[in-house]
Amino acid sequence: MKKLRSLPSFRFLELFFALVSLSLLVAAFLMPDRKLLFDGLWKIMTSTCVSPSNLFDLGGFAATFFNAGLVGLVCTILFLLPRVEADSTSVVAFLLTVGFGFWSIHLFNIWFGFAGVALYCLVKKEALGKHINTMLFTTGLTPLFSELLLRYPHGEAGGFTWGGVALALGVGLTVGFFLPAGLAYSPNVHKSYNHYSAAVPVGMAAFFLRALLYQVLGGTLPPTDGTSPDVASRGAVNLFCFALFNLCILFAFLLGCKPKDYWNLMKDHGHRSDFAQKYSNAAFLMNAGVYGLFILAYYNLVGATFNAVTMGCIFCMLACCNSGSHPGNVWPIMLGYVAASFLFRWLSVGEYTQAINAQAIVVGLCFASGLSPIAGKYGWYFGIPAGILHFILVTSVPLLHGSLCLYNGGLTAAFICLLFVPVLERFFKTKEERRAIKTAKSGSPAI
Repeated sequence: MKKLRSLPSFRFLELFFALVSLSLLVAAFLMPDRKLLFDGLWKIMTSTCVSPSNLFDLGGFAATFFNAGLVGLVCTILFLLPRVEADSTSVVAFLLTVGFGFWSIHLFNIWFGFAGVALYCLVKKEALGKHINTMLFTTGLTPLFSELLLRYPHGEAGGFTWGGVALALGVGLTVGFFLPAGLAYSPNVHKSYNHYSAAVPVGMAAFFLRALLYQVLGGTLPPTDGTSPDVASRGAVNLFCFALFNLCILFAFLLGCKPKDYWNLMKDHGHRSDFAQKYSNAAFLMNAGVYGLFILAYYNLVGATFNAVTMGCIFCMLACCNSGSHPGNVWPIMLGYVAASFLFRWLSVGEYTQAINAQAIVVGLCFASGLSPIAGKYGWYFGIPAGILHFILVTSVPLLHGSLCLYNGGLTAAFICLLFVPVLERFFKTKEERRAIKTAKSGSPAI
């Protein structure tokens, strides 16, 4: 344990990535349908996987866990390359990619965007190791890459063709080449009040490509996902997540994390934060465990269907556990979602499809949590309306990109920042500013 305590944060994060990946691979061989693992895996990798697809239905439980584990293993190997230092953004990139390994990402569709980032590094003469996060963020467009590879311009999949490979590679090279510029600029759009910052350039790329390929050039938009959301297992998802998150808590204690250390983290506003750097590796790991259990408890309480999409949501929501999200600043967003669901059910004038446990709303809440810095900086009572605004918008944003982008909820969060943050900055004070004003009025020195 002494060696683990003394590890620099980037090495500790790499170890965390490896353990998550291995746990998924081991879990795959414990699933009751493990005999069908490789048949199911092939079916997943040769399907278009329109977002969000329930891969439990498409390939089975064992194949889905194994697919997510393989994706995580590839990502982990990339972080072990020379001159790579994982950081809080790497945690977001890794856990998002693994989470979407339960929806749409697999070993056939990740390489096109990777190639584009590699081309950028070659042209700009920059080390590939500096852009591993960028490579992982290109996977937000894997539904589009799969469509181009297997189906475009038709409405039905026709299998692999050289034309499809060339088209997917061309789009992947273009997106990956320009994405580093978009990622660098993205925080200026939302002032870092959205943890899913990569959703801005990735989502806008999907918007543009959807317009070009399917509107201007007349391709047939892919039909809605054909998998059934009812193929699910509350027991398998809960057992795996409960075991993994409790192991995180146990190892955090063994690494020396004390309750007061985690309490200090829980008081952090989460705006432009890196918990492993700011507190300790043990405190970050404790938050991964506690926040993971918190997410799991929420989905159980609202009665979510524990299919592969919900399983992916748990990991995607956990992705911000090192960059600023924790139970203390996420619960107001959750409360906003719950309040909105019941309020708009009461106000609805037609068939209501946005119940709090509806699949689209389960996914939406996952990425609404990226707005947690608003609650952290301005107070919990501003987190609630942020959640309500996200609830209103999240199911309409897919119309922009035709469900070809995995980062739909993160793009929605960016739109909420564009609407809400200017109002907050113009009319309200942050918690720190209010505290300073109160201190000045009382005449007491600021602490």
